[in-house]
Parts: sequence; C-alpha cells; structure tokens
Amino acid sequence: FVCTQRELLLCKSLPKPLLFQLLGLSIATLSTITHYGLHFTLISDISLDSNSYRVIHHKAFYFGICLSMTLILAALLSSAAMVRESQCLSAMGFFCFALAFCGLIPAACWRYTHSTEVENSMMDVYDFVYEEVRRNTSSFRRHELTAIHETFLCCGKHSPFGDTTNVEHNTCPPGQVRDAGQ
Repeated sequence: FVCTQRELLLCKSLPKPLLFQLLGLSIATLSTITHYGLHFTLISDISLDSNSYRVIHHKAFYFGICLSMTLILAALLSSAAMVRESQCLSAMGFFCFALAFCGLIPAACWRYTHSTEVENSMMDVYDFVYEEVRRNTSSFRRHELTAIHETFLCCGKHSPFGDTTNVEHNTCPPGQVRDAGQ
C-alpha cells in the first residue's frame, strides 16, 4: 500500500474542516435548544412588548443560526478546496471564516457591555407577573407565575411589603413553599 504525497496531505488535512462542521452543528443545536427550551420560551411568551427580553431572545437565535451556517459553509468550502486543489474555493472558505470571526467580535463586545441586560429583563417579567398576582388573586397571571415557579424551581421573593405568603401558597409547588424567596 503506497500513498502519494497528495493523498497523504489530504488525509492529514481533512479532519480540520470536519471539526469546523461539528462546531457549526453544535452552535446550531445550542441555538435551537436555547430558542425552544422551556425556560426561555416561558419568559418570552409572558414578557410584555415593552420588555427587551423577547427581542434579545430572537436576535440571539438568529445570530447563532447564521454563525453556524457560516462555519458549516466555510468547512465545506475548505474541504472542497482541498479535494479539488482550487484556490477560488479556498479563498471563499477563508472569507467565510473571516466573516464568522468578524461576527463574533461585536457579539463578544455586546456580551461584555450588556452583561446584565438579559437577567434584568427576565427579572422584570417575573416582578411584573408576581405583582399582578399579588394585587389581583383572580388574575390569569397566577397560572403563568405557577409555571415560572415550577420551571425555574423557585418560589416567591422577598417583598418590602411583607404580604407574599398568600401568593406563595397559591403558586408554589408543594414542598417549595417552605423555601419561599429562593
């Protein structure tokens, strides 16, 4: 069994684009799980139009899908460039990698400058629903608050008004009422 130098180089270089394809697929999977996961869709469905969570939720999903498709395309172009020994395909693959890298820079900057925005918007949704239930016990928001408590395994909050026990007894799953405020 004798391999030519071209075949040996091709066998050594082929796993790299496969790793980028796997990276692209894992980013697509993570974006999909994040977008359609119970924790995220629950808050997104409950949030008001004035709350920024829904916008952030959708933008993060579409950004992740675009990034994953760019990485997969770059890996496919790189594989084809190696097999065909095409400079044009190689340049297009490099352009896709550069595009993915340039897309990650603003995402990293946004993450650094807006590190608490997602958490704050989620807490705003919870506070709104909690106060609606506290003020009006017949509110349809009680079902939403119960769903939040069951999904996030939390129960109530500490209120300066001190009248939260009725809300917590009605919306917390059994066994979590004693952990109210957690």
